[in-house]
Amino acid sequence: MGLLDHPFDPSHEAALITGAGNGIGRAIAQALVGEGVRTVFADVNPETVTAAIKASARPDLAAPWVGDLADAAARERLLAEATGTLGTITHFVHSASPPRREADHALGVTTEVWARMHAVNLEAGFHLSRELARKLIAAKQPGSFLLLTSLHAGTPRNLPHYSTSKAGLAMLVKELAKTFGRFGIRVNALVPGAIAAGGFVADPALARHIPLGRLGEANDLAPLALAVLSNRVSAYVTGAAIVIDGGLSLTNWFAPPDLGDL
Repeated sequence: MGLLDHPFDPSHEAALITGAGNGIGRAIAQALVGEGVRTVFADVNPETVTAAIKASARPDLAAPWVGDLADAAARERLLAEATGTLGTITHFVHSASPPRREADHALGVTTEVWARMHAVNLEAGFHLSRELARKLIAAKQPGSFLLLTSLHAGTPRNLPHYSTSKAGLAMLVKELAKTFGRFGIRVNALVPGAIAAGGFVADPALARHIPLGRLGEANDLAPLALAVLSNRVSAYVTGAAIVIDGGLSLTNWFAPPDLGDL
């Protein structure tokens, strides 16, 4: 049996994926059920969750959950329902993020849009990670968490609410990895580049800045995400930030924002 033949143990492992209705979260959730892992597909949109599960290789292993992670009560409901359905959650992927609009630059973003971005990206990521870790620690079980950050955790994107929330997530990964490592819980970041999925509306012209010559797709990230999540494949990897961007981070591609008539 090869090292990559059975990266998960479906008899003891279960997963929770946020943002599983579209984009990167959907690709990772579908890949996990394809490996036999019982998985909660969590998203704010019931139609996309249903479609994601229906299109997966093993719909019988997928459990839908619909709610708004900007709401603290919804986060508690997700934790209760996910564990009630699957038992102990050993693998967690936080991919949920509100849509981005180019108009939400530093002089355009509203207080409400700012707060929602931070609530879904950073606050939900922290709360869900911490509470899932508490359960794993109590059960004396190992786990593996993967938080989706961004190249813009370190490079301005003209969207300060988005970039600062992702920068916070990047440090959160390091904080949690340092704290939870002693309990066998690994925490890593997946750092996407220009992926034509989810909240990113891809401009095909961006491909000229990418050494590999094309925009990324959600399925470009799923195989490596599974490798990092796997306690068999990546047992000695924690606190890491794995960049999947086709080489885009080797360039600096964004001009300052258009401020209109200001």
